[in-house]
Amino acid sequence: MAYRILRRLAAGLLASLCLFIAWPAAAGQWTFDLYGNIWGTREFQTWVPTNYRAGTPVPVVLMIHGCLSDPNSMAAVSRFNELADRENFIVVYPRQNATANPQRCWNFMFSFNQSRGSGEPSILMGIVNKVKSRYSVDNSRVYVTGISSGGAMTSIMAACYSDVFAAGAVHSGGMYKGGVGLVTSAESLLLGSPYDPDVRGRDAWQCSGSPRRLMPMLVFHGTDDIVVNPVNGEQTVQQFVQTNDLGDDGLDNDSARYVASSINSYTTPVPGGRNYTVATYKNNAGVTVAQKYTVEGMNHAWSGGPPLWPFSDELGPDATGISWAFFKNYQR
Repeated sequence: MAYRILRRLAAGLLASLCLFIAWPAAAGQWTFDLYGNIWGTREFQTWVPTNYRAGTPVPVVLMIHGCLSDPNSMAAVSRFNELADRENFIVVYPRQNATANPQRCWNFMFSFNQSRGSGEPSILMGIVNKVKSRYSVDNSRVYVTGISSGGAMTSIMAACYSDVFAAGAVHSGGMYKGGVGLVTSAESLLLGSPYDPDVRGRDAWQCSGSPRRLMPMLVFHGTDDIVVNPVNGEQTVQQFVQTNDLGDDGLDNDSARYVASSINSYTTPVPGGRNYTVATYKNNAGVTVAQKYTVEGMNHAWSGGPPLWPFSDELGPDATGISWAFFKNYQR
């Protein structure tokens, strides 16, 4: 009898305590899938946020990893999943096959991967469409980002599927068709692309069918990047400024120009934080069509990532949060 009374008292005390304890919210969850077409098959992982509810459309971010990486590493370095749980959006991480590239780089350098409906871009688009078919997605708020080879692939996806993606973010990558084939792609990594960014800006616009729409682009690059020459970041900005010059009215009339509307300097608010500059490019209507973060002293790494991870720099500004804040300004 005494034991039963004590047990009831303990249970009641525990129940009372639960009223005052703020239990942490449950995290979202991974789902695993694959998509294939005549160009091949790729696995992908989808992070479904904590507060996702079927029937309530949410945004989607396509996050494309770089060489020697995978969805799990990219999620850990970018911490996009934690942000997705807070902001309620889905993150999709495609995985490159080692059979397609032994270093797991996306093959942005081949011409068949630089067109709409062809090669790896068609596979990535198929992955996005498969996610759309399974979840309640806000089609006006689908975005794309990536680092390194994934950054170069981001430029391709933004160029060739501007009807799908409302904005993009290229981190330590390159412009659309910065290299065509192995030789010019290697040259672009070492020295910068040999191609004219303005010409590539028109090529990018034409890849989506010469549309009357903008493709806002955010660019991150470190000044000490020894893998992808920092000039690639400047070329990416210039290319997308030209794409947006054409995209607003179909004319190459300098409605958007490769002249920064503003350049501001900051220091990352962490001990030993890096200095960085933010250059903003607006069109004649006052819309930001491109923005570039140049991070002083940063190598080939995701800015603002956790310490001790490959391709992560904890001293730079938070590229993940900045990317999402940029994306939220745009809808398709």
